[in-house]
Amino acid sequence: MTPHSGVVPYPDAVLTTARKSPIRPRPEPNRRMPEGSAEVSYTGRMVDAAILGHRIRHYRSAAELTLDALGERIGLAGSQLSLIENGHREPKLSHLQAIAEVLGVTTAQLLEPEPPSERSRMELDLQRLQEGASYRRLGLPVVRPTRSMNDDLLAALVGMHRELDRRAREAIATPEQARRDATALRHRMREQANALPEIEDLAEEQLRAVGYEGGSLTHRTVSEMAARLGFELVYVTDLPHSTRSVTDLENGRIYLPPASIPGGHGLRSMALQALAHRLLGHHEPQDYSEFLQQRLEINYFAAATLMPRSRAVDYLRKAKKERNLAVEDFRDAFGVTHETAAMRFTNLATTHLDLRVHFLRVGEDGALSRVYENDGIPIPVDASGHAEGQLVCRKFAARSAFERTSRTTEFYQYTDTPNGTFWCSTQTGAGAEGEFSISFGVRFDDAKYFRGSQTAFREVSRCPDDRCCARPDDGLVDRWRRKSWASARMHQHTLAPLPSGTYPGVDDAELYAFLERHAPAI
Repeated sequence: MTPHSGVVPYPDAVLTTARKSPIRPRPEPNRRMPEGSAEVSYTGRMVDAAILGHRIRHYRSAAELTLDALGERIGLAGSQLSLIENGHREPKLSHLQAIAEVLGVTTAQLLEPEPPSERSRMELDLQRLQEGASYRRLGLPVVRPTRSMNDDLLAALVGMHRELDRRAREAIATPEQARRDATALRHRMREQANALPEIEDLAEEQLRAVGYEGGSLTHRTVSEMAARLGFELVYVTDLPHSTRSVTDLENGRIYLPPASIPGGHGLRSMALQALAHRLLGHHEPQDYSEFLQQRLEINYFAAATLMPRSRAVDYLRKAKKERNLAVEDFRDAFGVTHETAAMRFTNLATTHLDLRVHFLRVGEDGALSRVYENDGIPIPVDASGHAEGQLVCRKFAARSAFERTSRTTEFYQYTDTPNGTFWCSTQTGAGAEGEFSISFGVRFDDAKYFRGSQTAFREVSRCPDDRCCARPDDGLVDRWRRKSWASARMHQHTLAPLPSGTYPGVDDAELYAFLERHAPAI
């Protein structure tokens, strides 16, 4: 996949430079700016300085003007123009207008975001790839494309560099690296109280632009948000298996699966995630740290749009004052899933309600799949500090809720732990991978603000002491140790590597066939 193709090779992907991410991502390897180059802004439009330089050189050559000749006519030295054409200096708007006038083109033509020719595209790709970490580590000299270098040689060099970069990134895409990156991201978000104010502002800004006045966000409103960015939402039944959505940048389409969740909560969220990639200026992630970071940001934007900060905070403050906070009420007020409401609560609780909280998503086998806490509840971690995949104490409400006969309402429980007593509200559900529970809770002193704080259910957890719930009863050990045999179920992910192919795992052949199949007839 070329870096300038009409789609970006990762799930929910879309490419732009409209706005910088609040947790600044590292530059995409295949779109690295040349040394001394940058993105420049003209009347609010972000422009790649290297591409701008190439477009100026292209039109200057077509006009058969030398650098000095053009410089003399616009009042700049040829050496200064050379720096502009090489992407090392940003031209003033007045100079850009003068250049356009002399070359017989419009300023808009100079500011087009694409290289002026396929040759120019390859030269930029070679320059950027050689400035990437994969090539720099080799300590080899930089090869500068010259006029005498033919297109076949240039294409071969670009192809080899792309493959070198792909192999380097694939080599670090290991489960161990992903676990370390996920742990680091969890710690960073804990330090920030799980809040990203810039994304909150962006969500509110987009809602104001389409006249949102409150209540549950409708599919029509989401479609209007997409239309403002030049996209149409298209629902299809044959999305590539390695994607959750696909954005066709050339034809302005966002492809989504058909409605499969009652109320369409999932579809609104997926569409908003795809739009977030564009609004936040995401590029192809360089590694798993950036991939996870981008996933966090697009999920955050979707939740902040479905449950806008201003209205959500007002709602929660009123409920806290009445000592009637409840995730299920918060969920129903905005028409979202229970998990979205519980996780969104964590974004607002500390900053706006002065509450320290925790959130756990736990599978029926007891394994954590998603976690956030800043209230001190003891969560299970491995030796590296990684939490996802670890088994939660059997005494936690996140697991004891599975033992209830009736699961139609939230289950409330106090749990005494080595770190103090915590109150939890837990709701169970079922998905494609089996049953799961969603728990949201606080320390004992803050339980008074929540509905269900009068519950009589109480458990004592001594984890991480394995005598709490990990070891079987001594009597049962004596009874069954030599009289039983279990054939263990093999977890396929144990031996499977992270997805290979175009990073991080999108099947290009399937993706391009899909796009070609659905592209509008010309």
